[in-house]
Amino acid sequence: METGPFFHGTRADLRVGDLLTPGFRSNYRPEVVMNHIYFTALLDGAGLAAEIIPGDGPPRVYEVEPTGEWEDDPNVTDKKFPGNPTRSYRSAAPLRVVAERDDWTRLTPEVLAEWRTRLARMRDENAEIIN
Repeated sequence: METGPFFHGTRADLRVGDLLTPGFRSNYRPEVVMNHIYFTALLDGAGLAAEIIPGDGPPRVYEVEPTGEWEDDPNVTDKKFPGNPTRSYRSAAPLRVVAERDDWTRLTPEVLAEWRTRLARMRDENAEIIN
C-alpha cells in the first residue's frame, strides 16, 4: 500500500491542521455531491487538479495525511488506466492538511486550455463519476 506523501489540489485557502471532508459538490460535475475526498501521491497531479477546477482564488496544493482508510480511485484505476499509474486515491474519512506546497509544475496556458476543453466535453457527454 502507498505510504505517501499525499497531496490534494484545490482553490480553497486552508491552514495546517484543517480537515478536508467529503460531502461537497464535485469539481467536475457540480450536480453530484461527493461521498469521498480525493488525493494523489503525485505532487504535479494535485497541481493539475488545482489548476483545472473551477472557482475563485489561486490554485493551491496541500500535502495531506489520511485520517482513515482509503482506496484506489475507481474513476481512473482500471477504468481509464490499467493499475493505478496516476496514484490517485479516495477516502470517506477526512484528510488533514500538513503543509502547503508551492513546488509543483504549473500548466502552460495552452495545456490548461486543452484540459478545460476535455472537461467541458466530459460534462457535455454526462461522463460517469463513480461516487
